[in-house]
Amino acid sequence: MAEAVLWDYWRSSSAYRVRIALALAGVDAERRQIDLTSGAQADPAHLARNPQLLVPVLDIDGVRLTQSLAIIEYLSETRGAGFLPDTPADRARVRALAHAIAMEIQPICNLRVARQVKELTGGATGMTDWIGHHITTGFTALEALLDHPATGRHCHGDTVTLADICLVPQVYNARRWGVDLTQFPRITAIDAALATVPAIAAAHPDRAEPDG
Repeated sequence: MAEAVLWDYWRSSSAYRVRIALALAGVDAERRQIDLTSGAQADPAHLARNPQLLVPVLDIDGVRLTQSLAIIEYLSETRGAGFLPDTPADRARVRALAHAIAMEIQPICNLRVARQVKELTGGATGMTDWIGHHITTGFTALEALLDHPATGRHCHGDTVTLADICLVPQVYNARRWGVDLTQFPRITAIDAALATVPAIAAAHPDRAEPDG
């Protein structure tokens, strides 16, 4: 029997983060798909799981968890996964990098937001233009934040942290929406290094797609 149950959507950035964290922590999770494109997140059963109508939702250790960053920190604390460094200053840096992605870039590039912008502008602002602009703006700042002595093979040293777990799905989205990543050499180098980690590669949407 699986150790946990994950309500997932294969292309969700937030769910992708949690798949990575689960794999790195060695947690066997049964994945149950919530098809966001069909509106399955609004079904009464999922509303009961998460009033925000979002994925991921994780059932583990007799508790139900929502919000990807909270889930990842829970896994770090309960499974000794080491997603956050030992010192307060280093933890603050890793959280800042993670939040720059998960709280600044990703929410404004959410499909719900991009679709509403397109609707409100009568199509004058397309989804690709909106998402591409905001990922580029966010990555420009992130690239500068990574110009730091603590940056190593990964976002912070050579250990996979919360920041890396957030970075990988956002780079995937950037490629999906045609963002020119050649202007972000630090980001792309870190992403390439992370792609060689088997647990991270196993969580990729191409492997998580229900019929993939």
